[in-house]
Amino acid sequence: MPFIQLKMKNVTMGVDIGGSHISAQLIDIQNRREIKDSWQRTHVDSGADAHQIIDVWAGLIEQSMKQADLVPQKINIAMPGPMDYANGICKIQGQEKYASLYGLNIRKLLAKRLDFDAKQINFLNDAECFLKGELFNGSLRQVDRAIGLTLGTGLGTAHTARGKVKDSDLWKMPFLKGKAEDYISTRWFVQRFEEMTNIRVKDVKDLVDHHSNSPYFNAVFLEFSINLSKFLYRFIRTKIPIVAVIGGNIAHAQQFFLEDTQYFLSKKMGYDFPIKISTMGEKAILMGAAANC
Repeated sequence: MPFIQLKMKNVTMGVDIGGSHISAQLIDIQNRREIKDSWQRTHVDSGADAHQIIDVWAGLIEQSMKQADLVPQKINIAMPGPMDYANGICKIQGQEKYASLYGLNIRKLLAKRLDFDAKQINFLNDAECFLKGELFNGSLRQVDRAIGLTLGTGLGTAHTARGKVKDSDLWKMPFLKGKAEDYISTRWFVQRFEEMTNIRVKDVKDLVDHHSNSPYFNAVFLEFSINLSKFLYRFIRTKIPIVAVIGGNIAHAQQFFLEDTQYFLSKKMGYDFPIKISTMGEKAILMGAAANC
C-alpha cells in the first residue's frame, strides 16, 4: 500500500460485513473517536465468487486507509456467523450469502490481497461488536447488564456477562415452526408480504417506501411485533438484562413495530422493559469491532 504515509498508534480499523454490504472506518481507540474522512461503505454481491468478494472487501478497506492517509495497527472485522473467528475461516452455508467463501481462510486471503500482517487481522461476531459499540461509546455507556439485537438479513444476538460481551447465538434457537431467524429477519418480511399480497419486495426499506398504503402493510408489521416480543421474552428470561438495544436495517422502521412490541411484552407477558434503538446505527458495529483490541 504505497499511498500510506503514516502509521498511528491506538488506531484500529473497524470493518462491518453484512449480507449485502461492507463498511469500514478508522477509530482512535484511546480517544473513542472516528478518524476524519475514513468512513467508507459499498454494496457486496454475496453470491459472487470468492475472488470477487475478497477483492471488493479489500478495495473498500484500502480506500478507507487512503482517504485518511494512514494505516492502522489492526484490522478488526465484524462478521455474521457461523464462522471460526479465531482462525478466520468462513463456515457460512445454506443462508443465501457468501456460499463461495465456505471453508476458506479469509484472514490469509485478505492479508495477501492487502499486503498486511495476517496476525493483525481479527474476526469478531457482528452482534457482539454491535453491543460492545453501544456500551463503549453509544446509548448504553455505564450499563452493566444488557442484551443487543441486530435485525437485518439475519438475526444477531449478544449479551453482557461478567463485564464482557458475548455472542448469544440465538438466531438458530427453536422458535414457532422453525428457528428464530426464520421469523425475525428481512427474509421473513419478504416472504410474509409476498404470501399476503403476491408482491415481492426487495427488503424492509422497499416495503416502507413503496407499499405503506397496502392494506396488508400494518398487518405484516403487527405480526412481526408479536414475533419479536415473544423472542425478547425468552431472551430476557434467560439473560436477565436491565435494557435491550436494537440495531440493523430493520431498526430504521422502528415507528411501525417498536410501540407494539413493547405493548405485547408489557401487557401480555408482564415485562415492562426498556428497549432502545441504536443512535449510532451501523457505526456501533465499527466502533465495537475496533474496540476489541
